[in-house]
Amino acid sequence: MSAPLLPQQPGSDTNNNSHKQEVPSIFSDFDFYLFGQGKHFRLYEKMGAHPRVVNGVEGVNFAVWAPNARSISVIGDFNSWNRSANMMELRHQELGVWEIFIPGLQVGALYKYSIYSRHNNYVADKIDPYGFAFELRPNTASIVQDIKRHEWQDATWLEQRPKRQELNAPMSVYEVHLGSWRHVPERHVPGAAEEDRFMTYRELAPALTEYVKAHGFTHIELLPITEFPFDGSWGYQCTGYYAPTSRFGTPEDFQYFVDFIHQAGIGIILDWVPSHFPKDGHALSYFDGTHLYEYPDPRKGEHKEWGTYVFDYGRSEVRNFLIASALFWLREYHIDGLRVDAVASMLYLDYLRDSGEWIPNEHGGANTWRR
Repeated sequence: MSAPLLPQQPGSDTNNNSHKQEVPSIFSDFDFYLFGQGKHFRLYEKMGAHPRVVNGVEGVNFAVWAPNARSISVIGDFNSWNRSANMMELRHQELGVWEIFIPGLQVGALYKYSIYSRHNNYVADKIDPYGFAFELRPNTASIVQDIKRHEWQDATWLEQRPKRQELNAPMSVYEVHLGSWRHVPERHVPGAAEEDRFMTYRELAPALTEYVKAHGFTHIELLPITEFPFDGSWGYQCTGYYAPTSRFGTPEDFQYFVDFIHQAGIGIILDWVPSHFPKDGHALSYFDGTHLYEYPDPRKGEHKEWGTYVFDYGRSEVRNFLIASALFWLREYHIDGLRVDAVASMLYLDYLRDSGEWIPNEHGGANTWRR
């Protein structure tokens, strides 16, 4: 069977393929409606990269939100990072959702979105905001993944969880940073093949379970494992809101980690950071040549002391991105709870800001409404 027609860039003069069948969009009209309302709580099942079969042909579907882009292409190791090889189609003009199906691609392919903006001749190669996996730093490409392959064995824990997490149930939480809790080998051996490396998710699971159970803890609280570029941030400056960090393994490795710990009768709480994100050029900042994910006014959109941007909670699409991320970890990775970081910085508009460096709430100033 011949490959289905790849969507062409609007206005392209290479669209002379009327004898072939168009690739149907992965989005329904209802998907677009919910996204516009900020209420598509499974948006990660449509946005991003997803293995898909179209007209009997296996491939990968890509979708990204970039309303101020003039054109977008998917670049990767499969097309030698050629910006003209796989042009995306603008599926919904008002929302700015772009999409393409690329036949023949498989799990493991590296990719980015090459974005040409309508503003200031801005051009950038960006990671996938909805990507399920990323290369190990300092590399930054997104990786096509299928996160549905793991066969979960924690049904007993999930059945018992409501009782074990009631307000009057005993709880003792062990907070842990996976990158520093224990390394392999634990003591440096000169000339050893493995010199003080991180433990993997699969190595951490039994070791951490044994330690936690021996000390009587009921839950583990993980410092952020959502993908992040800089080790020194401890994960609190996140770039991948749908991806467990590749420092310790693959998404399936992390699913194994959660599954193993649940089977031992231990719950897992995840530190989650919807308050700000780093300025790294490959990620969310200035995504489509505009302040798309962050407030445009630095008096609201920037934490100077942290060197980060603040999410624009006024945009329904941004709220949707964050809410769907929270639900994603609960649904797809069976996380038992979220600890939301830096809530005060989200509530108080003068947080870490001097006089004249912040904007009061529209309903009042510092002495009344600060939120």
